[in-house]
Amino acid sequence: MSKINNIVLVHGGFVDGAGWRGVYDILKKAGFNVSVVQNATESLAGDVAATRQVIDAQDGPVILVGHSYGGAVITEAGTNPNVAGLVYITAFAPDKGESVNSLIANPVPGYDAPPILPPAGGYLLLDKAKFAAAFAGDVDVETAGFMANSQVPWGVDALSGEVTEPAWKSKPSWYLQVREDKMIPYPAQQFMAKRAGATVAEVPGSHAIYVSNPSAVADLVQQVASSVELADA
Repeated sequence: MSKINNIVLVHGGFVDGAGWRGVYDILKKAGFNVSVVQNATESLAGDVAATRQVIDAQDGPVILVGHSYGGAVITEAGTNPNVAGLVYITAFAPDKGESVNSLIANPVPGYDAPPILPPAGGYLLLDKAKFAAAFAGDVDVETAGFMANSQVPWGVDALSGEVTEPAWKSKPSWYLQVREDKMIPYPAQQFMAKRAGATVAEVPGSHAIYVSNPSAVADLVQQVASSVELADA
């Protein structure tokens, strides 16, 4: 069985697609065709539309990869017939009618809430002073500082966007769990992965695992690309 060659990477909130550079480089070197979606993170519908545009531009089946809020995006966009599999990188995997807001409405006991500042003008930011500890605990100091100071405002409409038809109900999925994540608590990751019927992998690291350990992410994506059975195969 030949591997799927097209990989589409979808970033989450507070960041942009540049954080995928390490994963991108590894996958490109391995011979994959890799595309990175640049979501505005202003609304779920807008981000889904941007992602579907990239999916439609591919020349064949796609493995769709989402980090954090990007998981909500791929859950909605992944029903596209070109999508052969979903990979959640410590990401939200909402069910029908759920949003990121509804998934974080009841904090996991024993875990601190992420240091999200009150909304301003319809957008959210993380407290810069607490960004590294909460989002990028295992990223080098300079890079974590840059990430904190180059945040993309995350639209409250994106958080409240509800999934209409979760792709994980009809497509095979994988989930990379990260136990030290301070943004999406480990028990929440476990719950969403189990509910989606995802094949689970786990590595130590922070919420920014795709930045701090791109090899772990790329390795999982490569495994998925080589294992998905195509419906028309």
